[in-house]
Amino acid sequence: MRVASLQIYPVKGARAVNCDQAITNARGFHHDRRWLATDADDRFLTQRECPSLAQLMAIPGGEGLSLSFEGRDEFNVATPEDGERRSVTIWNDRVEALHAGVAADAWLSDALGRTVRFYFMDGAAMRDTSGRWGAPAPVSFADGYPFLITTTQSLEALNQEIARNGGAPVGMERFRPNIVIDADRPWAEDFWKVIKIGEVVIDLVKPCVRCVVTTKDQATGESLGKEPLRSLGKIRRSAHPNLSGALFGWNAFPRDGVEIKTGDVVEIVEHRPEGWPLG
Repeated sequence: MRVASLQIYPVKGARAVNCDQAITNARGFHHDRRWLATDADDRFLTQRECPSLAQLMAIPGGEGLSLSFEGRDEFNVATPEDGERRSVTIWNDRVEALHAGVAADAWLSDALGRTVRFYFMDGAAMRDTSGRWGAPAPVSFADGYPFLITTTQSLEALNQEIARNGGAPVGMERFRPNIVIDADRPWAEDFWKVIKIGEVVIDLVKPCVRCVVTTKDQATGESLGKEPLRSLGKIRRSAHPNLSGALFGWNAFPRDGVEIKTGDVVEIVEHRPEGWPLG
């Protein structure tokens, strides 16, 4: 098995940036979800509330981000190193993040068509995973864990089910993964507990419950119907007493190692023999 593709999302909710290689740290990939757009009350925004985030491209550079949005001039925002620190809300967490400045707020508000504030998670802005599924670990502005891992074979199996239900196939971009693996069979990831990619050891913590973002076009933010949630609900509904919903992909965090590259060999270090219970 090998890595098929790697993705980062410099701004939470914005478009993916495909990478040939990615540097890992405790929070996940370098540059992944370290920037956050919030509403006027400093509460996080995603494509759930703000579909136009799908049209935002953010490319990290040496001194900050290059932001682009169709119909608007490119905007460069410097990574703040000091200045105003505010408490922002993401899910049930409060994070003391650095404000990126009023000019960045104005550009992003104009692009997204709503009042927005823009923040950066520096080294002092601490946030940990919940601790519900293993010991707490550092995490960025990702929903819950540093990595989301998917496999091409599982997507193929899902698309076969969608076709049986009369629907059109969906692309992997709908699931916004960080690491896509060419596995040896569909749903093999349900039986992985620890894997090694190159020199990076990764713990798979729990499967990912999918939301309405998977039904949105990842280039426009447009809603495209009920798939893949309808088919996932038939074949991938969790039966675990502490986790409910339709599943695709696994949440994970890095234990050791520095870099992952496309084409890297994927080894299973420890299995999960019982898999994951499905209803």
